[in-house]
Amino acid sequence: MNHRGTVTLETDRLILRKFNYDDVYDIYNNWSNDIDVVKYVTWDIHNTIEDTKIVLNKWVSSYSRDNYYRWAIVFKENNSVIGNIAINKEDSKIKMVNFGYSISKDYWNMGITTEALFRIIKFLFEEVGVNRIEGYHHIDNIASSKVMLKCGLTKEGVIREGALYDDTFCDIVLYSILRKDYMVM
Repeated sequence: MNHRGTVTLETDRLILRKFNYDDVYDIYNNWSNDIDVVKYVTWDIHNTIEDTKIVLNKWVSSYSRDNYYRWAIVFKENNSVIGNIAINKEDSKIKMVNFGYSISKDYWNMGITTEALFRIIKFLFEEVGVNRIEGYHHIDNIASSKVMLKCGLTKEGVIREGALYDDTFCDIVLYSILRKDYMVM
């Protein structure tokens, strides 16, 4: 793969860019402390702004690695950081990456996550040289299923008790898209 790191990308409504320390309040206020947003994620809710600062410091310090991919989703209309999309795992041998995302519930059902994910998929296939992109979601998270399907991913199946959510084993649904699938879209 031709790792490029987290480069700035753009869509009609969004700027996808690196996080910076000034984003801490947007992260905390827009999604990391919202019980509805964290209902189906594998990380803990941020109970204080200090929780967000700790995570943000880790993210920002990781940008020095060319194989680190984590984008702030910035809504152009108000220049607010409304979400996060990242590569959580990679396997260079088989040119595979696994993604995850979170977005403020104020922006749910507007097609924003789909728009962001589709732009990331384009970047990963066309510029990084990935062969397989995969994502999964909690079995009850129907909205994430819709996002992945709209972006051209194929449902591969259910992984029984494949993750821990809120310290409880749960089933997850795995989706993927291959380079050859993307090339015919």
